[in-house]
Amino acid sequence: MSHLVVQSPKLWIIPSAVFIPLLLHPFFSFPQAVSFLYFLFKFIITEETTNKEAETLTHINAESNKAKGRDKVKKIRFFIFVFNCFESEQVLRISRLPCLSPSLPSHLLLPRKIKAMKKTEISSEKLHLSRLRQRVLSNIRMKCLCSGEQMRLIDEQDNKRPGLDVNSASAAEKLDNVNIDELELSLRETSSLNYEEASALLGRIEYQKGNIEAALRVFERIDINGITIKMKTALTVRQEPKYRRRSKTSFAPPPPMSVNLLFDAIFLKAKSLQRLARFQEAAQSCRIILDILEASLSENVIDDIKLKETLTKAVELLPQLWKLADSPHDAILSYRRALLNHWKLDPETRARIQKEYAVFLLYSGVEAVPPNLRSQTEGAFIPRNNVEEAILLLLLLLRKVNQKRISWDAAILDHLTFALTVAGDLTALAKQLEKLRPEILDQRELYYTLSLCYNGAGEDLVALGLLRKLFSEREDVSGLLMASKICGERSGLAEEGIDYARRSLGNECVQLDGAARLVLGIALTESSRVSATEAERVARLSEGMQALESTDMTDPRVLHRLALENAEERKLDSALAYAKHALKLGAESDLQVWLLLARILSAQKRFSDAESIVDAALNETGKWEQGRLLRLKAKLRVAKGEVKDGIETYTQLLALLQVQSKSFSSVKKMPKGYDVEGLRSLELGTWHDLAHIYINLSQWRDAETCLSRSRLIGPYSPARYHTEGVLYKRQGQLEEAMEAFTTALDIDPMHVPSLISKAEILMELGNGSSIAVVRSFLMEALRIDRLNHTAWYILGKMFKAEGSVSSMQEAVECFQAAVTLEETMPVEPFR
Repeated sequence: MSHLVVQSPKLWIIPSAVFIPLLLHPFFSFPQAVSFLYFLFKFIITEETTNKEAETLTHINAESNKAKGRDKVKKIRFFIFVFNCFESEQVLRISRLPCLSPSLPSHLLLPRKIKAMKKTEISSEKLHLSRLRQRVLSNIRMKCLCSGEQMRLIDEQDNKRPGLDVNSASAAEKLDNVNIDELELSLRETSSLNYEEASALLGRIEYQKGNIEAALRVFERIDINGITIKMKTALTVRQEPKYRRRSKTSFAPPPPMSVNLLFDAIFLKAKSLQRLARFQEAAQSCRIILDILEASLSENVIDDIKLKETLTKAVELLPQLWKLADSPHDAILSYRRALLNHWKLDPETRARIQKEYAVFLLYSGVEAVPPNLRSQTEGAFIPRNNVEEAILLLLLLLRKVNQKRISWDAAILDHLTFALTVAGDLTALAKQLEKLRPEILDQRELYYTLSLCYNGAGEDLVALGLLRKLFSEREDVSGLLMASKICGERSGLAEEGIDYARRSLGNECVQLDGAARLVLGIALTESSRVSATEAERVARLSEGMQALESTDMTDPRVLHRLALENAEERKLDSALAYAKHALKLGAESDLQVWLLLARILSAQKRFSDAESIVDAALNETGKWEQGRLLRLKAKLRVAKGEVKDGIETYTQLLALLQVQSKSFSSVKKMPKGYDVEGLRSLELGTWHDLAHIYINLSQWRDAETCLSRSRLIGPYSPARYHTEGVLYKRQGQLEEAMEAFTTALDIDPMHVPSLISKAEILMELGNGSSIAVVRSFLMEALRIDRLNHTAWYILGKMFKAEGSVSSMQEAVECFQAAVTLEETMPVEPFR
């Protein structure tokens, strides 16, 4: 072939020179044009071609035929070969041809001028060629860094160009298994790519082809420790002004494109390790990217699009790798690192990381280490546990949604609802729901969710008002059941609760229909307590009991309600059976069932059995929920005559309450199910119980001490004024006692013990005109609590004092009722 090229006339050269670029045009226009123009001008100017140059042309033609395939490795090999050809001094003579420069110098037309070029001109030619080669190699790297979608579009354009046939495609398939070592050696020999850059390029190509193991082998050849310092220096120098860069570095840092190439190689190495299930190593490799950027303080250089893309992927991938490596604490630290550092992440990416971190904190089951206090600003909120940290993250996300910085995600509200429910702060959830933009949630759904929040937070009347607004637009079974439950627990709203419950009956769902019957039964029994006549009371109570018995009798809530209603009707045997059955069906964790069972046994005067039940309940409940059980246990011991043991139990209860008040100094720290008002009422009642014990023992100073302590807790408590009046009465100071009882009734006109005590003092004073007043006080007390045996006893004494035959008969009936009620009276009320 070389002899043909050398000895053939010009007519043979021109078709050959035209054929070569046409053959290579679809792939590599630059080297094809160089080879074509080189030999064309060489032939025209000198009319001769050396054998060495002819062999070069032959080799270029052969390589161009091999490069017709679409594999990027083959294209890179062809470029390397052409640039190796350019290293020869022959190419210096054509370095200023039209393909390399915009104009054609006139001296190239004369062979003698070419031979007479000075050394300085040759040096300038070499410099020009070196810059050219660097520019073209940069284009090669950019092609190698193209995404899969971009390469697909390039390949489709190549397919549309002429010059490709079946033979070229088959040749590309035969060269798929190219020798990576030879290719890497060729890249390094060009002196344009160093060892690490060449390995990064080849590893990316193998990764894109799906050869994960081969790509990993190439990536592992990169000396990570060696390039780390260079990359940090390059990123640091990139931020400094140009006039300060040379004074800081003794060597030329790698260019930005090389740094991006190496960052991409480290990230792809982590991805390869992840694909091979080597998660620990993958996480360590991915962490190197963040360590380099963090050490170089390169916030400004993150504006580089390619570097920012790699950083975003690494920040999101690292926590996932630690979770896959079963290292949850490292995952938590990675999440915090991603959120605390100023990586200039876009809002959606940062929102995804915050959401994933919150979900991990809520459901991973791993307690997070408290955050580093050095990274917190003064006065900032520091979460104490996983739930608080997750709530903080989700609240930030919700604020971004309201500010339209990120798109709405319903999962954010779901996770926040769960977190705040666990924390027991549903009022905060309601406030966040009220801040949502109107287009995010449907108005009816918003009303229903808010009513759930306020109901759970104890603000039942607010929840009822929201439900009424909801019913004005549409009736919902769940809403009707909630409204009936809220109204049924209040005597004044019982009629409205009955109406809601009856409107929710007849549902096809068995569970919902059973729930409707349950709330209907509760509302009916509650309304019977405020009925005007006895006949109406009995009718309502009977209907309510039938509704309760028609529901699912395996539901502990139904059994507890039946036990409570039977106990108040003094059907103690039936009440005891229902209460025991409720415990067997899984109500061991329900404190109300344990308390009701012990009260029923105390009403049967089985104080020892009741105390055993309380001891069993103490073993089943948590430390902070034992206050009411200890108070009941103390009352049982006093009822048995064990006054000293009862006082000791009261002392134990007060110690528990003191520890609680110190442990939970604020409302937000209170455990779920316990409120400040409940603790305050329990402590106040304990001091009053002790005061009554000391009054019965005639220990006036101890009783006064207890009252002074209760005054600090509740200075306007009607129970405190009533206990103070009892103390004055036992001391014979009736006027002071009357004043104390009057003050108690001024605070609470429906305070039953004060009504009874004031009526009793009025009778003892012996004023005949006060009989009507005494009767009014006692009848009001019985209206509120018709089962109060003390009220019946004082009423009997009043009738007896009248002296008439009819009055004596009425007195007998009152005394009989008092005796019957006292025999079945529990040590504390059933409710």
